Amino acid sequence: QVRLVESGGGLVQPGGSLRLSCAASGSIFSIDVMGWYRQAPGKERELVSTITSAGIPGYADSVKGRFTISRDGAKNTVYLQMNSLKPEDTAVYYCNSAVRLRGTPTYVYNYWGQGTQVTVSS
Repeated sequence: QVRLVESGGGLVQPGGSLRLSCAASGSIFSIDVMGWYRQAPGKERELVSTITSAGIPGYADSVKGRFTISRDGAKNTVYLQMNSLKPEDTAVYYCNSAVRLRGTPTYVYNYWGQGTQVTVSS
């Protein structure tokens, strides 16, 4: 019923920048929190950043000051601007959204994107 499509991953040198995008589509009434998680090889998936419907952001300590999250409510899209990238930022980045569906707006459903690879290496 809802699809999240991520884009913007790739290979970048240390100190470089990338911008991730995630567009939600489908039978959407509204979206509460949107966010980004990442999973590095051999590690558990971890929270990177979230943003509420009111535009209030939150960040993991490891990315504070380097990453900026934003969203476009009209487009149901969330962005992650990643600056000063480090090799330890290498991971698959997943978009997550807490969605209220048309017809059942009192329930919140959790959706994930398919993931986009970010590799930071010289």
